Amino acid sequence: MFISFEGIEGAGKSTALNYLADFLQSRGLDCLSTREPGGCTLGRNLRSILLDARTRNLSGRAELFLFLADRAQHVSEIIRPALEAGQVVLCDRYTDSTLAYQGYGRGLDTDYLRRLNQAATGGLQPELTLLFDLPVRCGLMRAGERNRAEGLMLVEGRFDSESLDFHERVRQGYRTLAEEEPDRFAIVDAAQPPEDVVLQCRSALEAHMRGHEPDETAIPEENEDADT
Repeated sequence: MFISFEGIEGAGKSTALNYLADFLQSRGLDCLSTREPGGCTLGRNLRSILLDARTRNLSGRAELFLFLADRAQHVSEIIRPALEAGQVVLCDRYTDSTLAYQGYGRGLDTDYLRRLNQAATGGLQPELTLLFDLPVRCGLMRAGERNRAEGLMLVEGRFDSESLDFHERVRQGYRTLAEEEPDRFAIVDAAQPPEDVVLQCRSALEAHMRGHEPDETAIPEENEDADT
């Protein structure tokens, strides 16, 4: 199973992904946690360019193709082999980020972006996408606090410094994508406390799995002797 985690800056995707990976592993499922950009060796090099606040004058199209190069390699090297090996893949950002950020945010044509995503991934789509939605100002405040605390303001802060209008367009883009594909997307109220957010994620995952071949894909019951 392939699950993607999407949302604006500071939405709490990474925290929820780590929780969900632990939850699934405690039930005997083999999970791979990864991210874009940076889930493969090439991606880690590209991430240092794409997210560094010191990267200047990068055009929208140049930015797009760097993300696509990362994605093509990521799918080939990491995601497909993991799925073929029977692992559950949890990915922090995937194709919807390109539609939201480079499409709705930068103004590039979304049909064109869909074709490029198709080419980069060979058509691989997540079965479930958790969209972490919260007000833009709240997300940016959280992202700033996190980056300052972790010393990442320069190396991870390029998108944080975009205008408020840019981030509002990205958020609305995500909401539009979710409306277009309600069977794939589950919207998570990311403005809630972290413990409530992870419960929403767990409920969305369990609902998805109940609706798809329950005899084969239901989450195994927790072993009474296992740590939780």
